[in-house]
Amino acid sequence: MKRALFICTQNRLRSPTAEQVFASWPDVETDSAGLGNDATTPLSSEQIAWATIIFVMEKTHRNKLSKKFRSYLSNKRIICLDIPDEYEYMDPVLITILKAKVGKFLV
Repeated sequence: MKRALFICTQNRLRSPTAEQVFASWPDVETDSAGLGNDATTPLSSEQIAWATIIFVMEKTHRNKLSKKFRSYLSNKRIICLDIPDEYEYMDPVLITILKAKVGKFLV
């Protein structure tokens, strides 16, 4: 079972879309969170501990994750997807990009 955690800034558009898209994949559990101060679901150390693979949407997210949660990240695989904040929730273009970039890590 792979446990995929998706992280963006506000946890309103990109990461919840990814969580929803991959939730129905076999042998995959999903969760999402945001690194922003007013994120819908702020990232917690418990989520990091739960995850077997972590996806961040931008390099700035990886940097902030490393600074804020460094002590929880040992042996965690972190993948930067390089997806800019220009898509709405469940945008078909975003879904296509996510499947192309994330899918190979969850099979």
